[in-house]
Amino acid sequence: MTTPTFHQVAYVVDDLDDAVRHWADVLGVGPWSVWTMGSDVLHDSMYGGAPAVFGIRHALAWSGDVQFELVEPIEGPSIFSDQLAASGPGLNHVGRLVHDHAAESARLMAQGYRPLQSARFGKSADGRFAYFGSPRGDAIVELIQPPSVRFAPDYVYPEA
Repeated sequence: MTTPTFHQVAYVVDDLDDAVRHWADVLGVGPWSVWTMGSDVLHDSMYGGAPAVFGIRHALAWSGDVQFELVEPIEGPSIFSDQLAASGPGLNHVGRLVHDHAAESARLMAQGYRPLQSARFGKSADGRFAYFGSPRGDAIVELIQPPSVRFAPDYVYPEA
């Protein structure tokens, strides 16, 4: 079996719009696609092993082969609001795309990773994301199975 490669580096921010402008205008990363994913579009949401209601605003952009994600928590408990309260904005997780979310999740858990947060997403509601804490306590890994149909972004910055 081939393990999927990591492609995403994600940061927690306290002001998504400001962070998007900074990353684009100062660091040259972009264009950024920005979405709001509230509890109205997240399904089967879990946090800390129990059903939960949470929401985020997030932005995605590529720089070469690396996808950057910026995440601002907006509703409910989350690993993102936990980090902002504990240590402030900064690096949060690394992510990779998977084709079989259940199998990859089981593989990580068999290696001692613990589930932290998860949900179904997308216009088709068949996408999945899940965050796992490493057994060493030094990393968070996200497994991402994209939805077959996405919502259009709230906006793109800078505009084409």
